Amino acid sequence: MMILAALLALQAPGADPIADVLSADSEFPLAGEIREIAEPELSCIGQYIEGAAIVCRAEPGTIISLGDQSGTADSDGWVILGINRDSEDVLTLTAALPSGAMIEQQYEIEQREYNIQRVDGVPPQTVNPPAEALALIREQSRMKAAAYTSRWDGAGFAGGFIAPAEGIISGVYGSQRFYNGEPRRPHYGLDYANDAGTPVHAPAAGIVTLADPDMYYEGGLIFIDHGQGFTSAFLHLGAVHVTVGDVVEQGELIGEIGSGGRATGAHLDWRIKWRNRYIDPALVLTLDPASLR
Repeated sequence: MMILAALLALQAPGADPIADVLSADSEFPLAGEIREIAEPELSCIGQYIEGAAIVCRAEPGTIISLGDQSGTADSDGWVILGINRDSEDVLTLTAALPSGAMIEQQYEIEQREYNIQRVDGVPPQTVNPPAEALALIREQSRMKAAAYTSRWDGAGFAGGFIAPAEGIISGVYGSQRFYNGEPRRPHYGLDYANDAGTPVHAPAAGIVTLADPDMYYEGGLIFIDHGQGFTSAFLHLGAVHVTVGDVVEQGELIGEIGSGGRATGAHLDWRIKWRNRYIDPALVLTLDPASLR
């Protein structure tokens, strides 16, 4: 009886054991057949040199790390990273895709030699501030630190950067500064010397996170987050034409060159900071994110 039941089951309508086996086999490649497996995509541009910015595109949600800092690809796949002024000789770039796939690449970082720059005639109170100014300086430091925590969800950096002002380059990134003969922190900006009142424009789209006409060290000061915390700072402004929360487009007027704060003459000091790394604006101007589109 058991044998008969088994035979009847094989003959039941719709039952086709041979077809079932063939269907299952079709899920596996035949002998000698090679199936291509798509490699995870990651494209990056930028120079692997101290102070450089690196722009990448990958699958949205991919976490890309460079050394000890990381960013997450936005809904269009954009990520921006940065290399510190005093970087290690070798940095590892890793990408963790949403699928679980991993990409790892190592880069030798070109080391730079920085000039020494001596600046005399600086207002003495901005080199060694008096005791009565310390409370104000601390409060303004907290304002700047809070503005640097911005993480705008736009990607202004993906449109590339233009010079924010016209002028003679009077100071460069990374140089060791001596003010009135006293050593101070390196200079992290790119200086454009020009007449007071010269227009200053947004080098890339972004959101204004700080706008103050009279900071102790910086004079007129503006911060713009170009996306993912990649923030431009514009120092020594004589006029500020934007307010916190404004979303500006590339080329939009944001202020005017001045000589406030720790300055010896009218100029714009343009700085860029990403996370806790200061980035060289001159290198940012060479980026062409359009090549990743």
